[in-house]
Amino acid sequence: MILLFFNVSGKGNSQRRSGCPVSISLEIFGDRWSLLIVRDLLVRGYRTFKEFLESGEGIATNILADRLRKLEAAGIITAEREEGDGRKGNYRLTGKGIDLAPALLELMLWGSRYEKSTAPGALMAQLENNRAAFLREVRRRWEERDPTPLMPPFTDKKRKRSNE
Repeated sequence: MILLFFNVSGKGNSQRRSGCPVSISLEIFGDRWSLLIVRDLLVRGYRTFKEFLESGEGIATNILADRLRKLEAAGIITAEREEGDGRKGNYRLTGKGIDLAPALLELMLWGSRYEKSTAPGALMAQLENNRAAFLREVRRRWEERDPTPLMPPFTDKKRKRSNE
């Protein structure tokens, strides 16, 4: 059987390495920092540059600024001015960005299943068994602009102590 692939979406790919959807996706958010920013927006309720910077991942300010710019240019996030203080900016996932929730959930579950992590096993088992409910809650919070954290940070106590 021969499969033919056509670009029927009307979206150009002249700047892309290939027309493969995986390759295109990885060009947009395929580095760890971009995905961690999306994670923090999705489940930690982070909104500000300072919150991302202090997330415990150790991102440098120049890298963070660059990734926020790239995610905004790709239509994954949007920057909004804070209502009470126009000097402060808040970041928010767009519809395109919130649609990454299922992929991030699967990455989280895969990582906790196959690699040593500090994520509580009971929480990961609950997520594994209740994917749809978790994703509904993520979307509800996004729609209602509810910044309440959905998950705690998974910190490495040894690493944290050595950095103090």
